[in-house]
Amino acid sequence: MTTRANELTALVTGATAGLGAEFARQLAESGHHLVLVARDEQRLKQKAEELERDFSISVEVLSADLTTDVGVSAVADRLKDAGRPVDVLVNNAGIGLLKSFERNGLEEERRHLRLHVETPMELCHAALEVMLARGKGRIINVASVAAFANRGTYSAAKAWQVTFSRWANLTYAKSGVQVTAVCPGFTHTEFHDRMGMDKTVAPRFLWLTAERVVREGLEDNANGKAVSIPTKRYKVVSSFARILPAKLTSGPPRRPLEP
Repeated sequence: MTTRANELTALVTGATAGLGAEFARQLAESGHHLVLVARDEQRLKQKAEELERDFSISVEVLSADLTTDVGVSAVADRLKDAGRPVDVLVNNAGIGLLKSFERNGLEEERRHLRLHVETPMELCHAALEVMLARGKGRIINVASVAAFANRGTYSAAKAWQVTFSRWANLTYAKSGVQVTAVCPGFTHTEFHDRMGMDKTVAPRFLWLTAERVVREGLEDNANGKAVSIPTKRYKVVSSFARILPAKLTSGPPRRPLEP
């Protein structure tokens, strides 16, 4: 299927599972053509076939490891292609580290920082080159309510995304580009499973669905909000986290599953 000039295209990173897959589904449902980015090319192709079949849109797949310079450059080049402009960028790719900072390998922490800070920064920079020239565009950076707490390098990285998104939205909204940090709490996806985290550390009422997180995030971005915190319960949690002493927002610890 060929994308016509009056149609919209969205690029989603980490698009084969979790929030990334849900962003892709909801954007496809609203008529966006897609560029799906992830490491696993086979899963990308399967997801592309499913979305093309269900929503009659075109889907391009781009296999890239976004913890590497080569992978990031490939996606940045796609975003800079003014002949095939991307209208919506969703920086969703992410990983979690179960252990505390001193117990993680330095290379693990470097990959974590690369994926959560350097990669979205570089992709935002690439996307803005075309979006500002066209006078329109939307960027969503998937952060976390952990940005308002004190949870090691994960909180630090997500806090960077929130601060950057606030500044970028204020700076570029007048030029037609809306930037939003979406900050979900605990969400039912593969994210925690891949970490090997025991999900019982959080009570059941705190767990959200990916559908709701994405729906509210997309709505807030369309409405020009710099920060989207899905659900009233997490708006309250984040408000308290900003004023409580740091020692009270540093837990509970992540607990691994029993062997």
